[in-house]
Amino acid sequence: MQQDAKAATRTSTTLWDRTRQMASREILETALRLFTEQGYDETTIAQIAREAGVSQRTLFRYFGTKEDLLGGNQDRFGQVLTDTISELPAEVGVWEALRAGVAAVLTLHDSREQALERFRLLHNTASLRAGWLEKRLRFQEDLLPLIETRMDAATGNEGAKARAVIATAFACLDAASMTWVANDGKSDIMDLYDECLAAVRG
Repeated sequence: MQQDAKAATRTSTTLWDRTRQMASREILETALRLFTEQGYDETTIAQIAREAGVSQRTLFRYFGTKEDLLGGNQDRFGQVLTDTISELPAEVGVWEALRAGVAAVLTLHDSREQALERFRLLHNTASLRAGWLEKRLRFQEDLLPLIETRMDAATGNEGAKARAVIATAFACLDAASMTWVANDGKSDIMDLYDECLAAVRG
């Protein structure tokens, strides 16, 4: 009996989680469609909730802010970035580590098409660009100790050098994603990132 109860609880939890995931995905897809059709600033939370078939209260249980509706909680992106780099072996160099982090973050998008639309909105909406810049600076500070430990301590000034390396990696991601959007997603964004980084590093 006790085992049956535990099994039922696991099944119930799984079904609940799946229901939440489906609802969350539907809200995200609705929001992205409306943002694309009529613009981010022009789309209201009330409209998204209505078209997704949920109340505004329910919507805010899944997503804390309107910005999160662009593609999930951006703080999660920062967490994936730091976790990926933290878990890499110590012998992995700084550029390789940052590339692995960027690649891991890009896999958080549900599809290539959704990633393209999200980047297009990000680069073409002033309010979103401002928010992304603020978060990006915070992500860079979070990465600082992780990158410092992978640098050659004998040369000194690890803090300044680590900041420069991290800022360069983010700038290359921006350049790659902007080019990707301009090309309507016809190339691979990581290939573009590598090209941008190679150009900067000579």
